[in-house]
Amino acid sequence: MTTHFISDLHLSENNSQLLQKFHMYINDIAPACDRLFILGDFFEGWIGDDYQPEWINNISCDLKKLSSTCEIYFCHGNRDFLLGKNFAERSGMSLLPEQSVITVDNISLLISHGDEYCTDDIAYQNFKQQVRQNAWQQQFLAQSIEHRLALLSNYRDQSKAATKNKNESIMDVNVEQVEQSFLSFKVNYILHGHTHRPQTHTHKNGIRMVLPDWREHGFYSYLQNGKLITQTV
Repeated sequence: MTTHFISDLHLSENNSQLLQKFHMYINDIAPACDRLFILGDFFEGWIGDDYQPEWINNISCDLKKLSSTCEIYFCHGNRDFLLGKNFAERSGMSLLPEQSVITVDNISLLISHGDEYCTDDIAYQNFKQQVRQNAWQQQFLAQSIEHRLALLSNYRDQSKAATKNKNESIMDVNVEQVEQSFLSFKVNYILHGHTHRPQTHTHKNGIRMVLPDWREHGFYSYLQNGKLITQTV
């Protein structure tokens, strides 16, 4: 069984190059795999399943076509946590909890988006706790699409401004948090995205592998003999 992992594509209507890369991956490369795990920040932002412009519908159609031969799983990221069952069903995807243990080539692997490990970024964790509450989400989704798009743009601007003033170290994972996850989930391997710092790390209790983000190029990864192999789209 061949399993692919992708994360942090940050797809948007403002980046036609990445949309083309994704279309190429889904139609020319992904059909060769049996399982595809999308580990968050698939979209640059998500304002609700009822927002259905053509570029998003095209992505949904690509995924649905692939799902006839490949199991597709989606784990929410910090930018697309509002993606819901409606879009998942239209796209042939299964939604995953924040952290999941899967088996790949007889290896038990803990997968997630990865932002839960960045506990030193207290401002971000406080914001995450707020927006993941049902009351906040219901209030946000009850507003008009136009207003939600304006709010999303404002959140992006605030995030960029805040990131400029943050120390680089607090935006990476907290090692103690990672070590605790190895023990809590009883695994020796962790795979995540989010940090945009692709690398394999050896920790006290296991191996942590970080997926690359999509910028000028697209990337997909798979495990081979316990090692993460990454290919360019």
